Amino acid sequence: MEHWKSIQIDNPSMWPSQTQVELPEPHVDARGSIQSIVNLPMKNVSLITSVKGSLRSNHYHQTDWHYMYTLEGSYDYYFRPTDSGEEPKAVRVNKGDLIFTPPMEDHATVFLQDAVLLVMSRNPRDQESYEADVRRVILIDPDGYI
Repeated sequence: MEHWKSIQIDNPSMWPSQTQVELPEPHVDARGSIQSIVNLPMKNVSLITSVKGSLRSNHYHQTDWHYMYTLEGSYDYYFRPTDSGEEPKAVRVNKGDLIFTPPMEDHATVFLQDAVLLVMSRNPRDQESYEADVRRVILIDPDGYI
């Protein structure tokens, strides 16, 4: 059953071209609404909680991509192409926002409030698969970000 982890299910032509992704209009009727978030094959959906003041990521993925949908809270998302030497760009992310991170993009998140994120990933999220693909970087200095 482990063979599913190595099957490629997408290609770059399917990815959004911008970091901050505009959501399609929800379907609304008398029962409520349905908001599509990601219409793309993926292998994992994770719920991640982060406390105010925390720093996450400070890494890049060799092959993985992920979408981050903010259910609660806010954070600053920093990013740049891996090995570019560029100054990182930053986007303020709030409840209801969707961010896309492609492979080979350094990224870091600084949480301004307690936050809950729904994260959808190309690759499986078991620890072995994750660690094989991720590479740590210091995009945001952990000792000087607040």
